[in-house]
Amino acid sequence: MIHKTSGTVKFQYWQLNNKSRKLEIMDFNKLEDIKTAGFKGFKNVKELWIDSSEIPDIKGVYLVLNSSTKLHEFILPGVGGFFKDKNPNISIEELETNWVESSNVIYIGKAGSLNGEATLRKRIRQYLRFGQGKKVGHWGGRLIWQLSNHEELIFCWKEISNQDPREVEKELIGKYARQFGCRPFANLTG
Repeated sequence: MIHKTSGTVKFQYWQLNNKSRKLEIMDFNKLEDIKTAGFKGFKNVKELWIDSSEIPDIKGVYLVLNSSTKLHEFILPGVGGFFKDKNPNISIEELETNWVESSNVIYIGKAGSLNGEATLRKRIRQYLRFGQGKKVGHWGGRLIWQLSNHEELIFCWKEISNQDPREVEKELIGKYARQFGCRPFANLTG
């Protein structure tokens, strides 16, 4: 069982900026902190299903935000696709166990690696197609497609040119876990 706690602690992290290191403070529940950390876009799923051309064609990391003030509601089955005939859905009880009540960030993802070809545009488009029921191999983060307000969820992204997105994602998840006592709702594995 996952134990969750709420937190308002801010965490410091280093970001390469103009070839110098700049200390920034980021609280995962403060939109201004997320923007200051270099995240852009802030488009909801419905908007991105219509036009995702704004997503940059470069490697990076991205966040999925639940900005709804309504109580969360899960659906079973969700709208995610069945990749290789694997059921992407989990039980309502498991969804409730994974839910982080005090968090706006529900998933942290990456696109690319130091030597990889994946880009934010390719990876997020793949994720969005999975949410339209397509048979796409974007298994990570699949729990967002079991939220009734999945079309309202917000994607934002941060371009990374001189770091490994895997390392940045790992760092973000670690900082998130220190703030909330667990991983984001849809980040299932360590």
